[in-house]
Amino acid sequence: MNIRLSVTSDKQAWEQYVNAHPDATPYHRFAWVQSIEQAYHHKNVSFIALEGGSVVGVLPCINMKKPFSSSVFCSLPYCDLGFCLADNETIQKAIITKATEHLKSVKGSAFEYRDSNLTATDELSFEGEKVRMLLPLPESSDELMSSFKSKLRSQIRKSEKNGLTFNIASNSKSIDDFYQIFSINMRKLGSPVHSKEWFKTLFDNYGDNIILSVVYSENIPVGAGIVLVNGKKACIPWASTVSEYNRLAPNMMLYWSLLQHVSNTNVEEFDFGRSTFNEGTYKFKRQWGAKPQPLKWSNLIADNQEKSESNIKVSKVRELVENVWSKLPLKVTTVIGPMIRRHISL
Repeated sequence: MNIRLSVTSDKQAWEQYVNAHPDATPYHRFAWVQSIEQAYHHKNVSFIALEGGSVVGVLPCINMKKPFSSSVFCSLPYCDLGFCLADNETIQKAIITKATEHLKSVKGSAFEYRDSNLTATDELSFEGEKVRMLLPLPESSDELMSSFKSKLRSQIRKSEKNGLTFNIASNSKSIDDFYQIFSINMRKLGSPVHSKEWFKTLFDNYGDNIILSVVYSENIPVGAGIVLVNGKKACIPWASTVSEYNRLAPNMMLYWSLLQHVSNTNVEEFDFGRSTFNEGTYKFKRQWGAKPQPLKWSNLIADNQEKSESNIKVSKVRELVENVWSKLPLKVTTVIGPMIRRHISL
């Protein structure tokens, strides 16, 4: 077995392996690390394992090196998951060992590894934990709508009665509409925004495996969300609505438009993304029928006392920025924000 750093020419074989692996997520696609390298110029340090010319394992990974600091490997930045995929546990351990040795060879200080806890089932133990919210999908959107409680169905119909419409497309206008809404919301949250180039790069690299829905009130964009797909699984990394129009329920139309689309295209699982158990966005996602699965984040080169599983660490840089960010002009946040955001792995 040959374990080595991946290169761009591995993309086709990598994508084929990820497409077929039952545990793969849309973030495991080569398109994710490729987009990070192209948009933010972080080095791709992903590993691929080959045996007899066939791929038997992959570890997507990025070197999140900040200026004047040591290397930090992250599997994966800007999302919830990025663990190693392999044909068996022996190969998986070998790939992780190889990646850890490489980190130490460049005098790296940490290896952020983002997995989920597949064995945890007792929700009483999830209190205060970060979880991903997963919804199994039926064979059609009609079946999905029928499975919803009457209150949820009426909320979806409310958005339609309020005259909202949606459009699923990936043209430059739709991306501009998405970014306008997204950047305003990020400023309100006090969080540096991703660059528009990041999203354009994702659309270039994911191709048919990325979906964008924009909700309109007349001709005004009031909600937008992006979904990534890999095989039978889909996830929604970003979704935003304009707060001034929330009375029209654009969030309900937005999520329904995307759920309707993926359930009619043979997707079997929809990942609503990260939430704190029983708080805030968790309750919104739960009403759609999504169930929690704890996240298991750790530092692979820390000793056991330093490991922190399911504990999302916020950098000091981000904490400082959040205090003043929401007060800055939007134009300033969209220019300066990406310069800071590229170094925040969350």
